[in-house]
Parts: sequence; C-alpha cells; structure tokens
Amino acid sequence: MLKLCSCNVTDQIQASVQCRFPVSPGPFAFRRRSPVSVYCSPPSRLKLTPVRAVLSSRKPEVAEVAKSGSASLAERLRLGSLAEDGLSFKEKYIIRCYEVGINKTATIETLANLLQEVGSNHAQSVGFSTDGFATTPTMRKLHLIWVTARMHIEIYKYPAWSDVVEIETWCQSEGSIRTRRDWILRDASTGELIGRATGKWVMMNHDTRRLQKVSDEVREELMVHFPQEPRLAFPEKDNRSLKKILKLEDPAQHSRVALTPRRADLDMNHHVNYVTYIGWVLESMPQEIIDTHELASITLDYRRECLQDDVVDSLTSLEAAEDAETVSELNGTNGSAVAREDDADCPKFLHLLRVSSDGQEINRGRTEWRKKPAR
Repeated sequence: MLKLCSCNVTDQIQASVQCRFPVSPGPFAFRRRSPVSVYCSPPSRLKLTPVRAVLSSRKPEVAEVAKSGSASLAERLRLGSLAEDGLSFKEKYIIRCYEVGINKTATIETLANLLQEVGSNHAQSVGFSTDGFATTPTMRKLHLIWVTARMHIEIYKYPAWSDVVEIETWCQSEGSIRTRRDWILRDASTGELIGRATGKWVMMNHDTRRLQKVSDEVREELMVHFPQEPRLAFPEKDNRSLKKILKLEDPAQHSRVALTPRRADLDMNHHVNYVTYIGWVLESMPQEIIDTHELASITLDYRRECLQDDVVDSLTSLEAAEDAETVSELNGTNGSAVAREDDADCPKFLHLLRVSSDGQEINRGRTEWRKKPAR
C-alpha cells in the first residue's frame, strides 16, 4: 500500500508531480502491508492544504495514472472500475435520503437511474464519449445515438437509506440491429443478490430521428468490449425478461391522464429519459396495491420516443388469468423455478402509455407485485 501522508499540495495532480521519494526515483514498486511514506515539498509561495491519497497495490495501473496526473477528479473519486478482463464494470453507490420513498427504501426510479449511471460510467471507462450515452467515435461522426427498446428489472430486496449497493454491468450484441446490457445488483456489505436487470438498445440518427442498423464499423468499435461468449443476467429458460407484453385494450381499469414531461425529464438526447416512463406507469397503479405491495419486477417496451410537447395518458389493468404465464415462474430470491404464487398476494398488471391527442402507443409495460415485508 502506498500512502501520500501529510502532503501540502494544491490538488492531487500537483501532488503526483512534486513528490520526492526517500529512495531513488523509479517505477512504483508495491509490497502488500508494507506502507511507504512519500513526503512532498511544495512551492513556498503557495498556501496549501494537507491531502492524503491511497493507491491500492492491487491496481498498479492506478499508480501510473496518479503519477502522470491524467486521471480526472471524477475518476479518482469514483467507487468503480473495470474487471480484470476489462469486459465488465463494477461500481458501488450509497443510497441517499432523497432517493428513498414511502417504503423507507430506494425507489425503483432510483435503482433504474443507478443502472443508467453505471452503464454510462462503464462506457466512459473504455474511452467512449462523455457528451452522449456510450457513443463511439463513428457514432458521433454520423450523429448516431442509442435509444432504449426494452427494459426488464427485477428487485428481490430494496436497499434502505445509507445502504451501499454494488452493481456490475456488461454489454454485448443482440442480433444485427440491437445491443444489450445486463446488470447484477448486490448488497455491498454482504454480497447478497438483490436484483437483476437487462435492457436492449437500438441506434437512431439524432437529426432525422430514424432508426439505423448497427454498421460494421460501429460493431468493430464495440466488439472489443463484449464477452466472447454470451453472458446473461437471466440465463434461465422462460424467464420473465423474455415474456411478450400484450397491448392493454380500452377501457382500462385505472388511468391517469394528461401527464406532461417536465424540462427535467429530458435527457441529453433531447427526449424523455427512459426512467421517467417508469414513474408514469406507476402513476396509474391502484392505491390499495401501492399501500400493501412493493414492485417485484417491471418490463417496458418502448414503442415511440416521447418529446417535450407530448401529453401522455397512463392506463393500467389487472392482467387477466388467461394472459398470465402458464410456465413455472422464478423465485425472486434465487432464480429457481417454483410453482405460481397466489395471484392475490402477487398481482400482475398490464400498462399502456399513449399520446393523449391521437392515442399513439408510446410504451407498453407489465409489472408484478409482492406483499410488503414486515419492517
């Protein structure tokens, strides 16, 4: 472990440049459990503040980054890094008080935002742009962006305020026109599996708003970061992420109409961010379910992008028994196949988001719920 102790420096970058070693300068040589102190001598004309930095001996490449001063402040503070093979990315997040809802646990929107954050950080860590969601050099040259086609999230245990969640993510190809990203969520303190998710993206021209096939040039830029063999967060046959969502027909049992996007709902691609749709879907859930149940899984199919001037209706109906799955379902805690649970305790709903004025379908969804645990 290398420690920079009691250094007077203006910032951590200057610290890496101005340090004088007690021994002959040379490459960083790490030895476990053998701390080496490094003392810094700053220019006398500056009034400087003590800083302590720690570089892990298990990450010698970090030392080189600090030595060169090339790492950004965000990179130095971020609690995440690529796996040793460079094909997945892990990051830890602390659940903050404003990310907790009425159940005193993180909301599904909070967790969906964290999925988006760790995916974007993964893309940045392999050199993709910071001015778009994981756009490659060729995509930026051709004004191409990624848009969400489908999301499926399962949460087995919701983290509470101040809990630390570790999320692992990786991406891979999905046919000729899509890419997919998968996530595993764990309690960082225990390693317990608390959730899984998968999503699919398609490419769209930012200027024409038309979908485009993933070109060979873009695919080559992406493939070096994909696992050689498919790796799925939901490897089980007939898992819920594969279930087709039937369109909800009128009249819906529950509705919330005339929802309008706020400016804050728009992302850097100038359309409503996919996490906002989750909130809109839940707006039309019956209150008696919200009071007694928590969301176990949600699947959303994105049919049309939603822009700032759109007015949206949210419709919800209980999924009819004949529409429900007839195959065995997965146990929420470990992914093993079990018999169907009582629909009264684990109700399932179909959802539809549509344009208020003409009824155009924006999004269709499906949710499953379970009784709230005793707290």
